[in-house]
Amino acid sequence: MKSVWTILPAALLLAGPALANKVFVTNERGNSVTVLDSKTWEKIGEFPAGNRPRGITISPDGKELYVCASDDDAVRVFDPETYKELHTLPSGPDPELFALNPSGNPLYIANEDDNLVTVVDTKSHQVLAEIPVGVEPEGVAVSPDAKTLINTSETTNMAHFIDTSTFEIVHNVLVDQRPRYAEFTADGKKLYVSAEIGGTVSVINLGGEGEPKVDKKISFEVPGVLHEWLQPVGIKATSDGSRIFVALGPANRVAVIDAKTDEVLDYLLVGQRVWQMAFTPGEEFLVVTNGNSNDVSIIDVKAEKVIRSVPVGEQPWGVVVAPN
Repeated sequence: MKSVWTILPAALLLAGPALANKVFVTNERGNSVTVLDSKTWEKIGEFPAGNRPRGITISPDGKELYVCASDDDAVRVFDPETYKELHTLPSGPDPELFALNPSGNPLYIANEDDNLVTVVDTKSHQVLAEIPVGVEPEGVAVSPDAKTLINTSETTNMAHFIDTSTFEIVHNVLVDQRPRYAEFTADGKKLYVSAEIGGTVSVINLGGEGEPKVDKKISFEVPGVLHEWLQPVGIKATSDGSRIFVALGPANRVAVIDAKTDEVLDYLLVGQRVWQMAFTPGEEFLVVTNGNSNDVSIIDVKAEKVIRSVPVGEQPWGVVVAPN
């Protein structure tokens, strides 16, 4: 197997597209990252990414690709052009999801086994803080103004609001069972938190006075699909504030939500066991990972329609698209 990994990336790099066209998909069981060209949707690369890679993100300047190698207890950092590993970052045990500060530094990492959020300086590679949070921290999000960090704790069923200047929790908001993901709207006035077992997405309005609280819970209903299969996980909000997309796990659907009314408009059939999502530059397409069908679905955002599926590696989980 080692010889395959050392030869394959070099060969595939010869026909590589511009960085801005690259889509990176972590394959949780395949221990690899698959690279797609978002112009042709062809597979143009694959490289080893440590053991059980899940969360993935890229620096704002497109020079560093970060991968949560959960079973290595590390964040592995790669060159998005050459796919060579540059270094690792200390992450704490079992990193699953993380988020970069909008400036590109620091990196906030959820440590599921230690009930901590680890804050790492991406330049010095030093741990800046370890923030105690609830049991089984999972989702991580940073507000557009970079002042607030959100962490969701799966067993405590809370969204923790953390001041990024002091690394202190300033608010705790109770949501439904097993919160997996958090997403701010582009204007920072709303926060959406998915609850996988609860089957809902909590809407937290942040524009008013007083402490943040859940103003609404979005539930889901798909004809012919068992209620317990409707398990919200990944969330993506369009930058124009018009739509929210929610991955519904084993329901094999992505819900389309009107961001003004928070009403469900449609359900899009995708692959099996949908996990995470990412927009291409300009938000023309939404790339969706399907863990059990080993592919990604491509959604035309304007048409709100699935236009194709693309095979990737074994059990795809996370996805990120290189910036322009």
